[in-house]
Amino acid sequence: MLSQESLNKIEYELTKYPVENRQAAVMAALRIAQMEKGWLSKETISYVADYLRIPAIAALEVASFFNMYELEPVGKYKISVCTNISCMLRDAEVIVEHLKQRLDIKDFNETSADGKFTLKEGECMGCCGGAPLFHINNTKMHEYLTPEKVDEILAGLD
Repeated sequence: MLSQESLNKIEYELTKYPVENRQAAVMAALRIAQMEKGWLSKETISYVADYLRIPAIAALEVASFFNMYELEPVGKYKISVCTNISCMLRDAEVIVEHLKQRLDIKDFNETSADGKFTLKEGECMGCCGGAPLFHINNTKMHEYLTPEKVDEILAGLD
């Protein structure tokens, strides 16, 4: 179900914990699986749980609690816009509306018709000084956004 490369990464994560605490690597293992698959199906979550030798429900609880895990397919680029107070005070709603228009979608959790972009609402991303901001695919953060800067960022994505 997962490539040998992903399993090797999970094995590396397991080295960070005592052998009897394999469950401690569940967040990292789910992240690795999601990076490979693009999202976490119930089958993938069960596979990760089996690999870690934990109950499937324990892995599902983690995957469904944290918003960095996707339980449904998303676009190639998942754009998570911070909408908490610091970003809102610095016009995050302008960025959200611009993205909706550019991606031709109506609301959060929608994917563009070409399947390339999914727009998500994000919780505080811990960089209030750089507001407004967004993450792309939970990895690359862009701060001090303006509609023009958003257009440049989108143009740079293949």
